[in-house]
This record gives sequence, structure tokens and C-alpha cells, in this order.
Amino acid sequence: MRTLNAKPELEAYLRLSGAGCGEWLAAMTELLGCRGITCGLTRPQGLVGSLSALDVEAGLVCVLDVAQDMLLADCCMPQRPLVATIHGSAQISSEGGPGVSAFPLIMIPAGQTFSLRISKNSRLVLVYPVSELVPVWPRPGLDVALAGHIHRFLMKADYFQDHQDASRETLALFERLERQLATGRVELPEELPVLDRRLARVIEKIRSERDWDFDLQELANHSGASERNLYYLMKRETGMTPYRFYQRCRLIRVRKRLVDCQCDVPHISWYAADEGFTHLGRFAALYREHFGELPSETVQWRRRLLVEPVMEPADFAMT
Repeated sequence: MRTLNAKPELEAYLRLSGAGCGEWLAAMTELLGCRGITCGLTRPQGLVGSLSALDVEAGLVCVLDVAQDMLLADCCMPQRPLVATIHGSAQISSEGGPGVSAFPLIMIPAGQTFSLRISKNSRLVLVYPVSELVPVWPRPGLDVALAGHIHRFLMKADYFQDHQDASRETLALFERLERQLATGRVELPEELPVLDRRLARVIEKIRSERDWDFDLQELANHSGASERNLYYLMKRETGMTPYRFYQRCRLIRVRKRLVDCQCDVPHISWYAADEGFTHLGRFAALYREHFGELPSETVQWRRRLLVEPVMEPADFAMT
């Protein structure tokens, strides 16, 4: 699939990053209603990976990035999820049955206890819930189409303009998935265009040069286009202006620091100022506009997980 030169992830909705197994299990329970879940790791004291989640009225899109081999066991969800493997590998087994690959995608029946065995450096996406009116498993080939729609959604996520835009796109994803499942027709999604190489240079500069202060003329010189052409080129191909993308990248960096913070009192104002936001009230408003919550709510969400009883991970070996 051609892409917008983006990574298939959901970093604007990061919930966990430098977290252990206990926080992961608490997050899975809260987000997915996965009661009784247990965790096995090859390195029980090591970090698990990152977890992002975007929740809208229709349901939840959750991205798991796993840093080591993991076994999530004894999970039972009240409604049916779709599980897609973006890269790496994962196997799902239900009620003691044989493992089935989650590539490109698999549907798990509601109310069925299952285990999810994930290999190191894998990325999985859970879309939850799926309509109960849909057959337990779709016709052959439909899994490829469904996974394609999920992958396309994640590729576009880098260029969501704000939380309202992200919510619209997520609702549209659920509608596409439900429609395909209901009709049973195999309809592959349209390919995303290849990003213009001038824009690719600009986007890489904005993402990678953390201490760079926005300068449209400098960006234009770097891209090889005029300021006017660069502005309209980026607006046309990503839906965002250069400054809007620059601003969003800075906000995402603040979010990552808030999620990673292990201190007793997170220095929200300090993190914001470090990324160039000098007015705290304006920063908080922009943060809520982009992520649908205040910076303090991002911090409180993770802290709430720490109140839950910590489940000790068990050792296990991947086979």
C-alpha cells in the first residue's frame, strides 16, 4: 500500500509508554473490559511497550506496541473485537484450542476466554466492539480488506487536524468496517497517495529538529518550493498547514513526556515551556483541542492505573 509517509501508529493518543505489566493489565481492563486478564513476559521486570487508545461513541481503537515477547491470557470480552497485526506476529487461542495467527486480522467471539501471544517488537490494533449482527467469521478475503481499512486509518492518523477530526475519522472507520462485515463484500480501501518529496523533507525536519523554531521561509528553502506553494501543497496533501503540523508535533512531544513522567507532581507548565508554549492557558486549550482532554487529565488517567492492585507478571517462553 502506498502511504502518506507516515507511521501506522496512534501517538497522539498515547496512554502508556514506560510502563510495567501491572499498568498494562489495568489499562486493558479499563479500556476493553477484559476482566481476569493475566500477563506473562520473557523479562518480567522489563518494560512492556506502549499503548495508545482513541475512544469515540462507536467504540475504541487501541494500538499495542510490544517491546518483548508477551502472553496475555484469561481474557474474556463482553463484545467482539477485531485484532489486526500491523507488523511482527501474534497468535490467538480460545479456551485451550490451537493458536491462530492474527495476521492480517482475526475476530474474537464475545464472551469467549482467549489468550494472545505476541512476539517482541510487534504492533497490534484492536478495534472494539464489532456488531453482534455480524457472523462469527467473515468470508475468505474479507479479513485482508478489513485490515486494509484499519491500516489506512492509522496511516492518516499522523495528519489528524485535531480531536474533532480524529473522532470523525474513527467513526468513519467503524462505519466502513461494519458495512463490509454486514454485506460480506470484499472492498479494498483506496491507496493513499505518496507524499510529495518536498513535503517529506519538510515533515522530517519538523519532526526531528526539536529545538527548531518555526520559520516558513526556512521551510520553503529546505523543501525547494516557494512559501506559497509549500503552504498550499501541504494543505492539499495532508489537510494541515505547515504551522499546524509543527504545533501538533510539539503538543505530541509534551503528551509523551506527561505519559512517561514518573515524578510525584508532573511539571506540566515546565514541559509546555520547554516545547515553546509560553502561555499555560493557551497551551491547555490547544492540548484539549488536539487530544480531547486537558494535560492534567492525561496525567490522572495513568495515575489511576497505579491505584489498581499490581499483578506480578509470570515468566514464560515463546514457542
